[in-house]
Amino acid sequence: MRLNWSKASPQAYKAMLGLEAVLEQSGLELPLLELVRLRASQLNGCAYCVQMHANDARRGGASEARLQTVCVWRESAHFTARERAALAWTESLTRLSSQHPSDAEYAELGEHFDDAEIANLTLAVATINAWNRFGVGFALKAE
Repeated sequence: MRLNWSKASPQAYKAMLGLEAVLEQSGLELPLLELVRLRASQLNGCAYCVQMHANDARRGGASEARLQTVCVWRESAHFTARERAALAWTESLTRLSSQHPSDAEYAELGEHFDDAEIANLTLAVATINAWNRFGVGFALKAE
């Protein structure tokens, strides 16, 4: 590990925990949040977060088949239409430098989420992407 950032800047760490507290109260189901966290972490190459969120999802009841196929969710039958819309949104927001969410993706999202859920899902994607920047930037290692 390059830097113990939570000790170097307790205020930054507290701010990140504050975002997580908002997500806990958002009404979004925990299994969905863990899928979003896992997929963004895979895309960002954060081994620490991939391991943590796979384990959290497993403890929450996610099947091994779902965990093994989240990286290829488009080709898997293990995800609901709501989860697919969330995973597409997650990928588009995580890959902003190479693609932006399409109108079709946004329309699909609106078929499965209300406005508050879309805002909270976007916060979830933004938050895990921030956590991934700390994990990758400071070379946190999976155990």
